[in-house]
Amino acid sequence: MRGDALSFEEREEISRGIAESLSARAIARRLCRSQSVVSREIDRNGGRSNYRAHRAAERAERTARRPKTRKLEANRRLHDAVAAGLAQDWSPEQIAGRLRVDHADDEAMRVSHETIYQSLYLQARGELATELELALRTGRAERVPRAGTRPKKARIAGMVNVSERPPEVEDRAVPGHWEGDLIIGKGGKSQIATLAERTTRFTKLVRVPYDRTADRVAARLSTEVERLPEDLRRSLTWDQGVEMAAHAKFTVATGIPVYFCDPHSPWQRGSNENMNGLLRQYFPKRTDLSGYSQAELDMVADKLNTRPRKVLGWMTPAEKFNMLMLNQPGDALTV
Repeated sequence: MRGDALSFEEREEISRGIAESLSARAIARRLCRSQSVVSREIDRNGGRSNYRAHRAAERAERTARRPKTRKLEANRRLHDAVAAGLAQDWSPEQIAGRLRVDHADDEAMRVSHETIYQSLYLQARGELATELELALRTGRAERVPRAGTRPKKARIAGMVNVSERPPEVEDRAVPGHWEGDLIIGKGGKSQIATLAERTTRFTKLVRVPYDRTADRVAARLSTEVERLPEDLRRSLTWDQGVEMAAHAKFTVATGIPVYFCDPHSPWQRGSNENMNGLLRQYFPKRTDLSGYSQAELDMVADKLNTRPRKVLGWMTPAEKFNMLMLNQPGDALTV
C-alpha cells in the first residue's frame, strides 16, 4: 500500500467509484491504497453525496500551504500533561484517550495522538524538544510497521482446540477467560509466563525459574491463578508450545480448562499477543530473563495495568479488573 499524498487522478478515480456505488474498500483496491485513506478522503470532503475531485484537490492544496502552529507549544498545561503521560510509559494514543476522560469538559485539553507523534518525530524546537523528546517507549527514532510473530508448532497429547471454547469467550462479555504464553530470553535459556484476561486486558507475569519443563510451568501457573476468585477462573487459551504439555495437571489443580490455538494463529489469543509485544519495552529480545524477581515482574505488570486503554473506554485494566474483584468476596486486588 502506498503512503504518499493522493494525486488529482486518484481523486477523480474516487469520484468515479462513488458514482458507481462502490464501497471505500473496493475503491481502495483499485488505487492500491488503504481503505482508511479513501474513507478519510471522502469524509473530510463532504461525504459520498458531496465529494468532488477538484474541490478535494483544492482543499488539500490549501491545507498543505497553511502554516500550522503546534498545539503542544501553545498550551503549556496540555504540554505538561502529555509529558507526564510519556514519563509513565504511556503511548500517544493512550495519552490522548485519557485526556478525553480526565478533561471531558475542557476542549483545550484535547490533542490527537498523531499530533503527539508529530511533535516527537518532527523534532519540535526549544523547550518542547527538551521535555517531549523523552523518546517513545519503543525506543525507535521513527514509526515502523509491527512485525508479526508465530506461535510454536508442537503437538500436545489430549489438547482441546480453541474452536471448542464456550461461545461466551468470543464476545468478552463474561470475565475470567485468560490467554497465556511464554516470552523467551537470551539463547532460549530463560522465560517468563504471561497471562492476559480477555475482558479487562489485565496482565499477570509469572516467574518461571531454571527451565520451562511442562511440570514446572503448570505448577507456577497453578500457584498464580489459584489466588483468583472462582468466578474469574473460567478458561485459559495457549498456543501449542510443549511447555503446556502438563495442561491436565494444571486443570486438575485449578479447575481451569485449557484450549489450544491452531498453528500460526496468534490472533486466537490476540490480547496476550499484544501484551507480549508491549512487554518487549521492558524485556528486549536477547535479554536474560532469569535475573528478574517476582517483585520486579509485578512492577512491570503494574505499569501495563495502569495504562489507559482505548478498548476499555480509556479506563485502565486495573480499574476494570478491580471492579470485577469488588463484586467478589474479599478485598479488591492491589495493583
